[in-house]
Amino acid sequence: MQAEILYRPSYSMAVVDLAPYEEIRVESGAMVSMTEGMQLQTRAEGGLLRSLSRSILGGESFFLNVFQAPDWGGQINLAPALPGDMMILDMEHDSLLVQGGSYVASSIDVEIDTKWGGAQTFFASEGLIMLRARGSGLLLLSSYGAIHPIDLEADQRYTVDTGHLVSFTEGMGFRVRSVGGVRSTLFSGEGLVVDLTGPGRVYMQTRSEDAFLSWLVPHMPQRNEG
Repeated sequence: MQAEILYRPSYSMAVVDLAPYEEIRVESGAMVSMTEGMQLQTRAEGGLLRSLSRSILGGESFFLNVFQAPDWGGQINLAPALPGDMMILDMEHDSLLVQGGSYVASSIDVEIDTKWGGAQTFFASEGLIMLRARGSGLLLLSSYGAIHPIDLEADQRYTVDTGHLVSFTEGMGFRVRSVGGVRSTLFSGEGLVVDLTGPGRVYMQTRSEDAFLSWLVPHMPQRNEG
């Protein structure tokens, strides 16, 4: 499997080339176009309970689509719902936590699951808990806006607004908290943040869906009653 990203960073699209009979797991609604002969199967990956967990808690679709190339190979184009960037991660027995809504596609050997965070779960609107991607193969993620990576050294701490978080290395320490007190959370325009502790890599998005909706909703025309 080979992939490249076109039209970045604003309206990115991934072009994925598949070998004969090779499969790719794709989030529902992400397929833009494909070559002739591609076969589609819709699966509840990992069984009923895991699919429910991924859908209800992780903010992803209950069903995932698996596309298989014919015996002469194939190509599929993928894109997220929101404008922004995409990235391709070549995983080698790696494990990442991915914010709900950022997952686009992955190789079959990359397992997509939810990770229960207990009391340290994420309470952002993007999803109560993170998706966990682990294994070997290609992982395609998307962002709202551009993607900005930061590498943290051991014991180095860094704070990210939960609405701007895309992914980070599993095993990093994290703690979700409000920026200030109740008054600050309600009136400052800032909500929850996550304090991350290295070593590891963090991927952030330069725009926030929550911030955009907070700006958009007051500007929308109101329907007159009666």
